[in-house]
Amino acid sequence: MKIIEFIKKELSGWGKYEKILFPLGIFLIACISLYMNDTKIALVSAICGISYTILAGKGKISCYIIGLCGTLCYGFISWKNGLYGNLALYLAFYFPMQIFGIYRWSKHLKKDSQEIIKTKLSKKEQLLYTLALTGTCVICYFILKNLHDTNPLIDSITSVLSVGGLILTVKRCIEQWYLWFIVNGLSTVMWIEAYQNGSNCFATILMWATYFILSIYFLYTWKKELKTKA
Repeated sequence: MKIIEFIKKELSGWGKYEKILFPLGIFLIACISLYMNDTKIALVSAICGISYTILAGKGKISCYIIGLCGTLCYGFISWKNGLYGNLALYLAFYFPMQIFGIYRWSKHLKKDSQEIIKTKLSKKEQLLYTLALTGTCVICYFILKNLHDTNPLIDSITSVLSVGGLILTVKRCIEQWYLWFIVNGLSTVMWIEAYQNGSNCFATILMWATYFILSIYFLYTWKKELKTKA
């Protein structure tokens, strides 16, 4: 009974257009991926990844359940394409953070809709995050370059900012969407280059391009909700 109630809560609170566009987007990406003869694991990773982003954007705790599967798939794809920064990020950080996210979000849910209560960083916190992430990006770049990473610049930026983005996601902060905007845009470019170099990963390109669009959409909706509360 509790499982049924949980599912009902997760399916509530969706807008009229969201109910149509989100499933349609996932369906189209699956169709295009199959048409392009993409790998099955890339397809599963894309579907899980997009579903995770949509559910996280809506503040639904079930995003982390989907995220566990997507994390393993994307980690495998990164390994196959020599993107070791993304591989380490997803297996050593993303996977345990999905579990931690379930714990954290469960303590900050609205009673009626079971969606998270959204927050934002102070000016001081924004400055500290900016300095810490910038410095870490520089360090990560030189490490990946020495490891002969196929794209050390973009891989370092996306890996480091993804860490910051996931931390802010768990903290329920709107600033996460600024980081995801950068990560998703650069990741789309990175996977286009991998595809041009012979990698069979078209679904992964579509996944990151969709993430990019969703980051803009959820930045807008979170801003709107926080303004209403102010």
